[in-house]
Amino acid sequence: MRKIAIPTDLSVNAQNAFEYALSLFNEPSIFYLLHAYAEAVFLPEIVDLPQEKIEEKKSSTSKSCQEKLEQLIENIKNKYPNSQHKFVSQTKCGYLLDEVNNLVNTENIDVLVMGTRGQTNDRNLTFGSNTLQVIKQVQCPVLCVPESFQYKTPKRILFPTNYMIPYQERELKLVDEISRYYNAEIHMLYVSDFNLSSARQKDNKAFLEDMIDSESIYFHQVKASSKTHTFNEQIEKMNIDLLVMVNSRHTYLESLLEKSTIDKIGLQPKIPFLILQNFIRNEV
Repeated sequence: MRKIAIPTDLSVNAQNAFEYALSLFNEPSIFYLLHAYAEAVFLPEIVDLPQEKIEEKKSSTSKSCQEKLEQLIENIKNKYPNSQHKFVSQTKCGYLLDEVNNLVNTENIDVLVMGTRGQTNDRNLTFGSNTLQVIKQVQCPVLCVPESFQYKTPKRILFPTNYMIPYQERELKLVDEISRYYNAEIHMLYVSDFNLSSARQKDNKAFLEDMIDSESIYFHQVKASSKTHTFNEQIEKMNIDLLVMVNSRHTYLESLLEKSTIDKIGLQPKIPFLILQNFIRNEV
């Protein structure tokens, strides 16, 4: 059974990401809804109050948030009835990144789904600050859903790569399963003026071919100076439904994951964006 984490700030964007996940993962799945509310408790005007008052605030906030999560789940069950879906709600008086990491490690989460922006919804930014923190530091795949994106069956997946880093078997399995379930094409995109030459690149490409259904994978090479421009161009040209990229040390994606850089360079996908984490993950 697939385990899916849904961090939520109870915003419209967060609910939209939740609904996308429900539509995408139709197979037996457990959805863990997590709301971390420390920022609502430890406000400057509250922290100087007596401890008793702070505990009262924590208790009332926890109760209110839990009721909202339970109501959200009830509404979702009515809107998206699926006997193969189970739901667990958690409210934690902690900070989002800490609580997400705890959940991922404790429950051995397969994929985490969240909106590209949360409650603040700054439209000048591709990713909100919480989403950026999660992408950069949580060690499991992160699926980011753009604001107001309406679910569309993923039939074409774009996966840019330079074949220089070894892939994690567990995470490639996730991409392969999505492709198989929807009979989707996976288009591997290599942006370079030079053909594959190193043994590392060839080995990593061979591993991809072993891990992903050979009937659904296609390999492309584009000679261009701007990776970002090429990615955006190919998304439009191929009518791509899902963008997949790998986050690892010293990769193109890691270099973008600064709030100023990713927006300045212009990688602003209007489609869901699945980030695979190429770091060693502690298995439970």
